[in-house]
Amino acid sequence: MSFLDTETFTTVVANTPLIAIDLIVQNDSGEILLGERLNAPARGFWFTPGGRIYKNESLENAFERITMAELGKLIPIHEAHFHGVFEHLYEDSVFGNHISTHYIVLAYVLTFPHDQIILNDQHNAYRWQSIDTLLIDPTIHTHVKWYFS
Repeated sequence: MSFLDTETFTTVVANTPLIAIDLIVQNDSGEILLGERLNAPARGFWFTPGGRIYKNESLENAFERITMAELGKLIPIHEAHFHGVFEHLYEDSVFGNHISTHYIVLAYVLTFPHDQIILNDQHNAYRWQSIDTLLIDPTIHTHVKWYFS
């Protein structure tokens, strides 16, 4: 894996799409796990857990790293169902309003017990939401709603 310094990462975000994995996590009741975003883009919105893939990181390793960071448990990619490819465009970025963010997102569905989630530094809080309520709630980001429409 290759980590980028802030200056290089700023250039990357300003000039290229980022590849990410979003986790559409369902509990046994069919509710979806959402986290309230602390960072831009999508700051303040409820969003599915996820993260970007690093250069030279295999898809399998990225999935395991992201599930560990976001859910507190390493889950192999073969335990999830590939949901599709989505494109997320934002007018801002972690670097402010002067740089937009473009993500190509690989969305995966997995089932996870609702009592095993560990809060991380990307989210202020977590909640489980029914799909019907999720689709009409204005605090849930549009990009999340695309996964269910």
